[in-house]
Amino acid sequence: MIFERAARREFAQAAAGVFVALFAILVSTQLIRLLNEAAGGRLAPEAVVALLGFAALNYLPILLSLTLFMAILLPLTRAYRDSEMVVWFSSGLPLTAWLRPVFHFSLPIVVAVAALSLFLSPWALSKSAEYRSKLDARSDTSQIAPGAFQEASSGGRIVFVERVAEDAGYVKNVFVTTVQEGRLGVVMADSGRQEIVANGDRFLMLNQGHRYEVEPGSPEFRVMEFERYGVRIHDAEVRTAERTPKTMPLWDLLQGDGVREQGEVLWRFGLPLSALLLALLAIPLSFVNPRAGRSMNMLLSIVVFTLYNNLLSISQAWVAREQLPFEVAVWAPHVFMLLVLAALFHQRLAVFAFWRRKTP
Repeated sequence: MIFERAARREFAQAAAGVFVALFAILVSTQLIRLLNEAAGGRLAPEAVVALLGFAALNYLPILLSLTLFMAILLPLTRAYRDSEMVVWFSSGLPLTAWLRPVFHFSLPIVVAVAALSLFLSPWALSKSAEYRSKLDARSDTSQIAPGAFQEASSGGRIVFVERVAEDAGYVKNVFVTTVQEGRLGVVMADSGRQEIVANGDRFLMLNQGHRYEVEPGSPEFRVMEFERYGVRIHDAEVRTAERTPKTMPLWDLLQGDGVREQGEVLWRFGLPLSALLLALLAIPLSFVNPRAGRSMNMLLSIVVFTLYNNLLSISQAWVAREQLPFEVAVWAPHVFMLLVLAALFHQRLAVFAFWRRKTP
């Protein structure tokens, strides 16, 4: 019908605007965090884009759920504010007539939330953990950035280079500190490059420099001048990313019988169901008095959204800690919000019936 098509078109326009704004905030915050890690030498600059994509996939289920909630809430709030709902009620149509267009609009987004929470988000977390493990296993020289002090993965060496040559094969003005057998060694050289010897070992070969060696607490030190000096590079062992319930595929998660796995199952299946219930909750929550502001309406909506997500998080944590049976936690938050939904609809319908009786 014409009404349903118009309603879904308005919902879609609101959803597009809300999603773009929320996604921009998400990408900005994650990008700032990753760039901070890269600036501190804890992350390779070339890994920022990949990890940003994995993080976006991980947070998309909650982002889409909030987008759906606001996409229903904002147009209906505007209808109340512009007195369009007065015309709606005057025509004899109840508030429950909005259930059909809201459900039809919400269903594709709920399916997307389910696909993300059940499959794509765990995959993104798993790939992000594997990628970070591979980055941690890179050789020390591959992580060197000009103008930054870089600590080796073993923790016993700090390397600083002033600049990298245009061909990226040489580094200029190298500073290396090492701690061996309680003695501090400082090496300064004009240039250096990475070389691989016949047995496959890697060395940072430094040219034209000095080495200073001192024992902390002792006034004695040694100075050595060299033309070539080799510093062995130890490649860290590639460690398998830790397998956690958050990174496990759905089938493996369902096969597990631990409480942590049960808590993760509760969270993954709860997200799409909560997205649908929040979309329906937006119908009664959208009520606003046209003569008053809509601050209270929006504040109550934010409280309801936060309460629902916190109930899911608390239920997951209690199941993982064996403080709540899985059989109870799997339905309790949703049934509670269904009761809230029924109470809000009953209140709005009672107000509508009273208004109809008062209208001549």
